[in-house]
Amino acid sequence: MSDLFERAKKVIPGGVNSPVRAYKSVGGDPVFVNRAAGAQVWDEDGKAYVDFVLSYGPQILGHGHPAINEALMAAIQRGTSYGAPTAAETEIATVICDMVPSIDKVRLVNSGTEATMSAVRLARSYTGRDRFIKFDGCYHGHGDGFLVKAGSGALTLGNPDSPGVPEGYAELTSIADYNDLGSVRALLTIRPEEYAAIIVEPIAGNIGCVLPAEGFLAGLRELCDEFGTLLIFDEVMTGFRVAAGGAQELYGIDPDITTLGKVIGGGLPVGAYGGKASIMDQVAPLGPMYQAGTLSGNPLAVAAGLAALSELRKPGVYQQLEAIGAQAASLIEEAAEAANCPITVNRVGSMFCPYFSSSPVLNLADAMAGDRDKHGRFFHILLKEGVMPAPSPFEAWFVSTAHDERAFETMKKAMKSAFSAAMER
Repeated sequence: MSDLFERAKKVIPGGVNSPVRAYKSVGGDPVFVNRAAGAQVWDEDGKAYVDFVLSYGPQILGHGHPAINEALMAAIQRGTSYGAPTAAETEIATVICDMVPSIDKVRLVNSGTEATMSAVRLARSYTGRDRFIKFDGCYHGHGDGFLVKAGSGALTLGNPDSPGVPEGYAELTSIADYNDLGSVRALLTIRPEEYAAIIVEPIAGNIGCVLPAEGFLAGLRELCDEFGTLLIFDEVMTGFRVAAGGAQELYGIDPDITTLGKVIGGGLPVGAYGGKASIMDQVAPLGPMYQAGTLSGNPLAVAAGLAALSELRKPGVYQQLEAIGAQAASLIEEAAEAANCPITVNRVGSMFCPYFSSSPVLNLADAMAGDRDKHGRFFHILLKEGVMPAPSPFEAWFVSTAHDERAFETMKKAMKSAFSAAMER
């Protein structure tokens, strides 16, 4: 497949259309996928892998689920895009509002990045304020205001984390430490009437799988109420993944605005942002906050999403996902223990992440302290043995309802070899 990568690099920057796919964190050339079914993908050479990437979360029912395929086949016969309202858009919006109680109204967009950019713009429109707070290590897409790193001091404003992001724009973003309410209060206290929103991944899925500490999310809710700031939950990854109502259902928190994606498209490109009616009524054409998209509510994505959500609403699905996630995490822990390899596995339902560290992982600094060399050796042996994990130590792993005993047998065998390789000097 190296020839494919070389060809790709001639016409695509870095040979990939999203940076993590280039395997920079683990070394080597990326696997080019040809097809997928159930819990497996096959590369261009015909080799099969048990898939724990699952398109970074959307394929919660496995690849090619019959209900989704059937819905797509029916939708494509009616056309691929109209640039006009459809009844199906209202149907999926109704389902989302029903499944996520904090959402009264929802606007469909085309990606998670669009959703988060729009959510922050909406918060600014509603509050009349310009600044917002994000957390170190949380990823909210590639919008300019999100590509910001912490400054040199604990209370400094953000600095651009990518060329092309103006310093003046990045200055409106402040960085707090995940699971540290004190760092949030300090920022709010300095500028008590300037922050429109706090945006957070309620489970930080872009530094692996970092769970909120007890009281952290509730504390954010209280701080937002105290300072007149909106709370945005970025549930692009966790929405409909960790529970039917997302992480906010799991932890009993009521955000003002929620962003969604991945699962609600059934594997097709989609995003959404929604919240309280009084806030969402700011959105054009009803209100002054402008946001638009020709392909928003695309009939194929909506059809696939409706099919996926319909399956997820069936009794016992999330209990099944919990059991499958627990089994996957246990296999990793058992194999690591047998190889005498220090490991910490963080898990919520069907998403998890193994860290090559014996210490708890509660934030970005903890995740960064893991042994990346061990992870790289571990990763490549897994690939060799027919298991495809995320190609970075800072990406979550996922399971689906399609991960069965056959998949776990392959995983168990591969883990034994991979942890042995990880411990080699």
